[in-house]
Amino acid sequence: MDDTGVPVKIPETVRRIVSLVPSLTESVAATVPEALVGATDWCSHPAGLDVARVRGTKNPDLDAIVRLRPDVVLANAEENRAPDIEALRQAGVAVWVTRIETLEEAFGSLERMFAHACRTGVPGWLEAARQAWRAPFDGPRRTAVVPIWRRPWMVVGRDTFTGDVLRRLGVDNLYAGHAERYPKIPLAELVERRPDLVVLPDEPYAFSETDGPESFPGLDCALVSGRLLTWYGPSLTEAPDLLRRALG
Repeated sequence: MDDTGVPVKIPETVRRIVSLVPSLTESVAATVPEALVGATDWCSHPAGLDVARVRGTKNPDLDAIVRLRPDVVLANAEENRAPDIEALRQAGVAVWVTRIETLEEAFGSLERMFAHACRTGVPGWLEAARQAWRAPFDGPRRTAVVPIWRRPWMVVGRDTFTGDVLRRLGVDNLYAGHAERYPKIPLAELVERRPDLVVLPDEPYAFSETDGPESFPGLDCALVSGRLLTWYGPSLTEAPDLLRRALG
C-alpha cells in the first residue's frame, strides 16, 4: 500500500517510471536514472534532464502519461490532484502516492517508495541525509513567519514539511497552529506579529532581495532556497548546513 493506504499493484521489475513531483523526479534521477521516462514541466533537477514532459503537477497530460506505458507513476497527496490520480488508475496505470508532512515521514516514505514502487534498494544519499539531520538543535530558538506568496499574502501554516524543517533548525513557525496549512494573512498582521525572522523562499513565489524584504521594515529577513526548504530528495543531504547559513 502507498502512503495513503491504497493498494498498488507494482510489477516485480520496474523499468519505466513517470514522476509528477519535482523532488521525487530528482530522487529517482539520482537513484535509477535509466528508469525515469517522464516528468512534469516543473521538474528542474537534475539540470539537463532529458525525459518526456507531461505538463504540470496540477494539470498533467494524462493521455501522454498513458502513452509512456509506465510501470508506475509517482505522485504526492498535496502536490497532485486526486481526480488526476484516479483517472490514471481508471486507465490501468499503477500510481504510488506519497504523503509527507515531516522530515521523518520523508525518510520513511522515500525508503518505502524505492523498495515497493521503484523495486530498488535504499539509495546511499538517503542514508546520508538521515545522518545529516541526526544532530538535534541545541541553540537559542527563534520565531518566524514564512510567506510563500504575495498578492494575496500567504504563509506556511500547520502540518507542513517546511515547518518541520525549520523547527529542527531552531526556527518556530508562528502560524504552525493555524487551522489552515497555507492561510492568507494580511501583510499588516504579519508585520505586527514581530517575528524574529521572516523566511522568504524563492518558490513557489520567487522572493528576492528586491521583491519581498521591503514589505517587512525593521524585521530580519532571510532569503532561502525553496528547494532546500521544501524538497524531499537528494537536496536533504546538504540542506541543514546551507539553510543554517541562510537563516543566519
